[in-house]
Amino acid sequence: MSGLLDLLNSPMGRQMISGVANQTGQSESKTADVLSMAMPLLMGAMKKNTSTPGGAQGLMDALSSRHDGSILNDLGGLFGGGVDQSVMNDGAGILGHVFGAKQPQVENALSSKSGLDAGTISQILKIAAPILLGYLGQQTRQQKVNSPDGLNGLLGGLMGGNKKAAKQQSLIETFLDSDGDGSVIDDLAGMVLNSGGSKKSGLGGLLGGLFGK
Repeated sequence: MSGLLDLLNSPMGRQMISGVANQTGQSESKTADVLSMAMPLLMGAMKKNTSTPGGAQGLMDALSSRHDGSILNDLGGLFGGGVDQSVMNDGAGILGHVFGAKQPQVENALSSKSGLDAGTISQILKIAAPILLGYLGQQTRQQKVNSPDGLNGLLGGLMGGNKKAAKQQSLIETFLDSDGDGSVIDDLAGMVLNSGGSKKSGLGGLLGGLFGK
């Protein structure tokens, strides 16, 4: 099973990057940079949410119904002529559920690190979220995952699935939850914006170091 960032380097990932870039009018390299930072955050937040029985069951239900992986069957059609508004609305709903009130902080932090405006970041995330959930839905079927514990293991596997991955997840959670209130996404904007403009510090430096980018 490929890791999450391996997905971005796969043919499907490249098609996704190209489609998102065309949709937003940004370069593929800039789009890839944003996705390589955003995807681990999305996955980390989902994994955190599955630590509660209700959160895990809610994600299981979503993956077994609407987000079953069928969106991946025709990415060319998805991006051809522009992404349908229903997909964007779906993405907005996913982001609201996963990030909650922290969503603006996430978008502003990614904006700060990438140089793209927060509106463009939001658009990229709204497109990426349904595709990521579709990929998870596809993996749950292929791996025959049918329990919350299995789902948590699958998410861990996509982030690396070993002790290093567990450390990565822990570091992401600690970094994003600096005041210890239990939210995966916390104090993100402040920590990134205070990075002094250094390419190696803040969110990009941390995730780049963690995921070997």
